[in-house]
Amino acid sequence: MVEPVESPVPAEAVEPPDLLLAVAQRWRSGVAVAVLGAVLGVGVSFLIKPIFAAETVFMPPQQQTGASAALASLGALASLAGGSAPKNTGDQYVALMQSATVRDRLIDKFHLMEVYGAKFHDAARHTLGTRSQISVGKKDGLISVIVEDTEPARAAALANDYVDELRRLTSVLAVSEAQQRRMFFEKQLQDVKSRLTAAQTALQDSGFNLGALKSEPRAAAEGYAKLHAEETASQIRLQTLRNSFADSAPEVQTEATRLQALRNQLRDLEVSVAPASPQPDYVGKYREFKYQETLFDLMARQYEIAKVDESREGALIQVVDTAKVPERKIRPRRIVFLAGGAVAATALYLLLIHARLRLQQALRDPARSRRWLRLRAALAGR
Repeated sequence: MVEPVESPVPAEAVEPPDLLLAVAQRWRSGVAVAVLGAVLGVGVSFLIKPIFAAETVFMPPQQQTGASAALASLGALASLAGGSAPKNTGDQYVALMQSATVRDRLIDKFHLMEVYGAKFHDAARHTLGTRSQISVGKKDGLISVIVEDTEPARAAALANDYVDELRRLTSVLAVSEAQQRRMFFEKQLQDVKSRLTAAQTALQDSGFNLGALKSEPRAAAEGYAKLHAEETASQIRLQTLRNSFADSAPEVQTEATRLQALRNQLRDLEVSVAPASPQPDYVGKYREFKYQETLFDLMARQYEIAKVDESREGALIQVVDTAKVPERKIRPRRIVFLAGGAVAATALYLLLIHARLRLQQALRDPARSRRWLRLRAALAGR
């Protein structure tokens, strides 16, 4: 005969006073459990390798603006290849130190793949990135590099080598405004120099002599050459602006208007000095020579200014605080493990008391008591 299945009776909730009474009756056991949990937490902290942190602070090179007046005196070339206002390159230096190039050099130098137990470079780079904190101060602009490692000496060496690798990388990259201007004008200077040499050779081959200048006064030729050089500089300036702005931008329109004015002046000058008869061949070659010579002089002055600015700022990555070998670990903090172990053990103890009270309430109910007895009998194999 199959026994009827008893419908489950809803369990009564354990009231807070009952739970507090049970805890008060067993407070000694609770204290012992909390102490045991704290001891276990401290013991676990000893199994974890200590982590040390080393920090270095340095001041990045500042952009130079002292050459602004000198640049302005050179006309259209004043703002070539350098932008307008100087930019704060702190974020650029942070990005360079976080680059894969710098991290790979540090990984290879300190054998970090073996240290981190990584099979691939990308895994080692990720681990190094999580253990490195590089940031720029919002108020002072100083860059701080904090590196964490299980070896205090290695942590300090890594932090200091970040700065050394930054110096090495910036020596081959044009990061600052002065470096960019120097590279730009260096290339322009080489191009103009080659054209000047060709113009000088052509002028010599034409049989030019000082007496030939009677048919083309020197002042007119030099004025024409200077105006032609300014026109070329304006063309370069307009092309540079169009790479950064739309054609409708005020900067582009202003420079386009200036270029057109220069072209009109140049055309008027050509008409005014044109002789009635065809001018000798040496006159045109002399004009070309003076034009290239004037343009070369402008480019050379800009190049020298950029070199001076670069020498002021380039290599001056000034270290404020060198990373020293840390004497105290930052993790693990044993007080945290002690408190965490005590709290976890106490919480588990309260859960066990709560479960015991619920079980006692269930056993006081006849229906639930019979089900517990049948469960025990089934587990015993009866």
